Amino acid sequence: MISQCPQLAIVCPNSLTVIGLRQLLTTVIPSGTIVAFANAAELKADNPERFFHFFVDIGELLADRQFFQEWRHRTIVLVTNSEQQASLADFHCLCVTVPEKQLIRSLLMIQQKGHPQGKNIPKAKSILTPREVEVLAFVARGLINKEIADRLNISLTTVITHRKNITEKLGVRSVSALTIYAVMNGYVKLEQI
Repeated sequence: MISQCPQLAIVCPNSLTVIGLRQLLTTVIPSGTIVAFANAAELKADNPERFFHFFVDIGELLADRQFFQEWRHRTIVLVTNSEQQASLADFHCLCVTVPEKQLIRSLLMIQQKGHPQGKNIPKAKSILTPREVEVLAFVARGLINKEIADRLNISLTTVITHRKNITEKLGVRSVSALTIYAVMNGYVKLEQI
């Protein structure tokens, strides 16, 4: 059974990877608690059964493969290419060198397969205008401002104003975070991004 507040572990010695993945996971699974470990020994010492998933650097997995093999149903290996992924057929893998949109899509697929949506997420229906929701959906689908203006038959300046209002209301700036928000609130389907 999934707890209301899933705990996720990141096992990686690279601080930059940890910071970026923590930010993405916090956006995708806002109800989750994310704990970072530099290596498997730290994870083992901190009650690993409490974590729903381990996001593990491939080097850390290879250094302690037996431990992660025992927990393979919880382990998601951070790989950098398809050859690494093919060599780890026993594990779920997440390629971290794919384009940003593809990485977001992969994380959203993980979220949709078993993590509850956070109850504290403000719903876009209550804070965005209908036109802002339309603009948000087009942004999530990858359209640029001019394309959005053409599709909605509004000026480029109006699109820019809507995007500014959306980012202020939602408190997020990146296209990735806007895409995650749009998918999680049902404004675009995962297969549309």
